[in-house]
Amino acid sequence: MVERLINVRETDIYVKINGDTSLPVLVFLHGFTGSVETWSEVVQIFESKFKIIRIDLTGHGKSSIPKNEQRYTMEEQVEDLEAVFNELGLTEFVLIGYSMGGRIALAYTVKYSERVLSLILESASPGLRTKQERSERRLADKALAERLTSDGLLKFVDFWENIPLFKSQKLLSTKKQKAIREERLRQSTIGLSNSLIGIGTGSQPSYWESLQTVQIPVFLITGEIDKKFVLIAREMEKTFPIVKHTTIKSAGHAIHVEKPTLFATMIEEHITELKK
Repeated sequence: MVERLINVRETDIYVKINGDTSLPVLVFLHGFTGSVETWSEVVQIFESKFKIIRIDLTGHGKSSIPKNEQRYTMEEQVEDLEAVFNELGLTEFVLIGYSMGGRIALAYTVKYSERVLSLILESASPGLRTKQERSERRLADKALAERLTSDGLLKFVDFWENIPLFKSQKLLSTKKQKAIREERLRQSTIGLSNSLIGIGTGSQPSYWESLQTVQIPVFLITGEIDKKFVLIAREMEKTFPIVKHTTIKSAGHAIHVEKPTLFATMIEEHITELKK
């Protein structure tokens, strides 16, 4: 395992690398309040099968925490990824993104699809379709960011882990719930609040019209309990030229956390299909 803090575009991006350089490359992008550690169980399952590159997105984990919220925008994060991939000498890889990381992975693929062999989106969306929806969401994200700043990280995490989106995680073992909570508590108040404002769903561009331009295989994974994102994936499925969608029974938003072995198996099977 190799850890690197890569300086690109006047910011530091933390990267964790597992596996041999000769193996197929998988790049993982975590969700809001997450870090490279969210993928730990999946990485253990993949040991010796793939080269795994995990990235702490801006404002999260061990990456830089800019004070300027504009440094968190989708455009900035996509260019940061491109610079990191150049620094690592990556020419082709499978790109996997969860939730917020999925939105970033999609945006990156829309602009730099020549590097991406396949795009795997877990519980992710292309954004909101209309200006009105985005405007309303920006106000909600700003209010949430202000709540985080005023109440502090601990109270925010208490609130965040109890939102309906993560209800299914209450069924996980006490040990796993504790690990998820500790990962969230290691985040920065500034990093999270600026992420809500800079790259929240209301601030990012809508990529619905761009889905048809993605000419590589796309794999959409959703959890049965997460009905909102199941419906979003079904809509995306109608537009991507090369796409498959799988919904996992008895799983919620974070399938890779709730059912890591099944999640890893699906990815491995997908990559095997790509080679045929």
